[in-house]
Amino acid sequence: MITISEAAQQHFVKLLDSQAPNTRIRVFVVNPGTRSAECGVSYCPEDSVEAEDIILPFTGFDAVVDAESKPFLEEAEIDFVTDQMGSQLTLKAPNAKARKVDDDAPLRDRVQYFIESEVNPGLASHGGNVQIVEITNDGIVVLQFGGGCNGCSMVDVTLKEGIEKQMLEQFDGEIKGVKDVTEHQSGEHSYY
Repeated sequence: MITISEAAQQHFVKLLDSQAPNTRIRVFVVNPGTRSAECGVSYCPEDSVEAEDIILPFTGFDAVVDAESKPFLEEAEIDFVTDQMGSQLTLKAPNAKARKVDDDAPLRDRVQYFIESEVNPGLASHGGNVQIVEITNDGIVVLQFGGGCNGCSMVDVTLKEGIEKQMLEQFDGEIKGVKDVTEHQSGEHSYY
């Protein structure tokens, strides 16, 4: 479920040395499965462990994950990185914003996961996002842009050269293209 590097494990052991006995590390997701999902790590005193929590044993400490966060922390990685700027703990959770779906899940679910995990993180850097309106019977994924993408002069390039190319490759033979149905209105919110 969660991979914690040796360096991060050593870091946690040092941090826990100054805490009350039997204190653990809690790894969690706030607003899981949404665009505003955020991951975190905190101390977890012994009396804060709930019956439905999952306990993950590591060398020198245990990590605790609540049942709601569990599917969103699949493939999560925690590392402790040191460089010339100093040291920092990193937590990468590719499924925090969208729950990973099986390869044999319905096409719409797989496309939705792809958009949430691959497309929207890139659009978010411009304050934008995209969502599925529908997938037509002839394999066209109908999308609607929001945020900074609405009214952006580069939206056609983003759609055809970015999103469509990625999706045709990812869903080869299952989809034939993408279409934008957004009623674009340029304004201060538009990225370009």
